[in-house]
Amino acid sequence: MQLGMVGLGRMGGNMAERLRAAGHEVVGYANDGSGDVASLDELVKTLAAPRTLWLMIPAGEPTHSTVRSLADLLDEGDLVVDGGNSKFTDDTVHAELLDAHGIRYVDCGVSGGVWGRTEGYGLMAGGDPADIERMMPVFDALRPEGPREEGFVHAGPVGAGHYAKMVHNGVEYGLMQAYAEGYELLNAGGPVTDVGAVMKAWSRGTVVRSWLLDLMVRALEADPHLDQITGYAEDSGEGRWTVDEAILHAVPLPVISAALFARFASRQVDSPAMKAVAALRAQFGGHATHKAGDAANEPPTGG
Repeated sequence: MQLGMVGLGRMGGNMAERLRAAGHEVVGYANDGSGDVASLDELVKTLAAPRTLWLMIPAGEPTHSTVRSLADLLDEGDLVVDGGNSKFTDDTVHAELLDAHGIRYVDCGVSGGVWGRTEGYGLMAGGDPADIERMMPVFDALRPEGPREEGFVHAGPVGAGHYAKMVHNGVEYGLMQAYAEGYELLNAGGPVTDVGAVMKAWSRGTVVRSWLLDLMVRALEADPHLDQITGYAEDSGEGRWTVDEAILHAVPLPVISAALFARFASRQVDSPAMKAVAALRAQFGGHATHKAGDAANEPPTGG
């Protein structure tokens, strides 16, 4: 197939290369000038009708504005795939905008990170069955080798792909937090002398083995005490949306919610909430407090 790739960052650029290696023709566009063409208009003019464009750009306004531009540039029968991390509710808006011009729309959650170029990408697509079938040569080139159903799913109508990816990322938050807490406890002063080796020993045969664990082991091999990074963890939105959906549907998500809030806590150098806790302990129990600037790592006094 011939495909226009809009966005050539860490994901989009690697996906374009994987597709080219599989024999597809990819024409890339990036707003930093690194692509094969200089503008969306030139990209559309370069592609043969009916055109297929895949978006790998940041969610929110960058995607909204690109879809609005494509609605004016593309022709009836063309197809747009949003492979970024858009919120699933945006998909309905985008699909309706494009449909008014006779342009088809598919949303596709993509997992695989920087390793996807060689290992393949997990794909979760939403859209009309005919549009999914039209894209199948591209999906098959991007997904990992092996049975299609183990790396690709047509999750449902428009919006279902990004919904599935949202929940996937919520689960990812919980898994990452569990490994991180295990790492911290192993380092907390018990009898273990080589934390990295312990976690590596978990990577085969144990019930907690996973690719995320493999990546944790890789990180510890490169930086055994994680001295080269800080404990500040961003969140890109999907965890919040997952918790929002859980509240909407009254589904308890204690692990995913706690993992999300742990990321918020990582950004607080001096937590206002914990200051309040310290003040309350002093009030009700006369427990000692630390003045600003005191060493924080003293033995606990209970309560």
